[in-house]
Amino acid sequence: MNIITEKYHEAVDRLPSSGKHIIAHQTENSLVVYQAFKPSIALFAVKNQKFGGSDYNFNRMTWIKPNFLWMMYRSGWASKVGQERILAITISKSSFNEILNGAVVSSYDPEYFPNREEWEKEIKNSDVRLQWDPDHDPFGDKIERRAIQLGLRGNSQKKFNDEQIEKIEDITDFVVSQGQLVIANKLNKLEVPYEAVYLPTDEKLIEKIKIDKIERPIE
Repeated sequence: MNIITEKYHEAVDRLPSSGKHIIAHQTENSLVVYQAFKPSIALFAVKNQKFGGSDYNFNRMTWIKPNFLWMMYRSGWASKVGQERILAITISKSSFNEILNGAVVSSYDPEYFPNREEWEKEIKNSDVRLQWDPDHDPFGDKIERRAIQLGLRGNSQKKFNDEQIEKIEDITDFVVSQGQLVIANKLNKLEVPYEAVYLPTDEKLIEKIKIDKIERPIE
């Protein structure tokens, strides 16, 4: 696995414990998002470095998650049916920002829109859904901090697949090994991808997504 890791307790001490933050494994120009699929879809994706094949449905919204532990909660550490393989997908930060710019919250929220009619108009014209969900600890329990996930469909899904993906890596072996430590309640040994707060430089985008600011991104 090419992703740098750290001890879970070190990540807890370093990252913000509350607020809406994009937490991601990242470099200067790129970041990683996660998806979980059944083995046949994952095998095709890794082999071809894009999605396709007879089992992948382009007519179904696909969700990407930059936060590792949220993906572990959703997939049960790669134990749930249809989510047995965990993929780490590298995209550029400019591509991620483009996705964010097109995102509309999946349910009406007056924090984002002054009225339901305006939200309904925007959501009909958008291929990207935005959700701020409770983040989770390794056991799947909710924590105060919010984690972002983004749903892609239509042209946004096609562009993600055809143009924005830089690399797809299957990290299932790592996930399963760390999941066993969680089951054994050995969190002192648990390793997670090294993640940091990602804060776009575009102030309008920060306001649009309602990201909570910190004095500086925690590295």
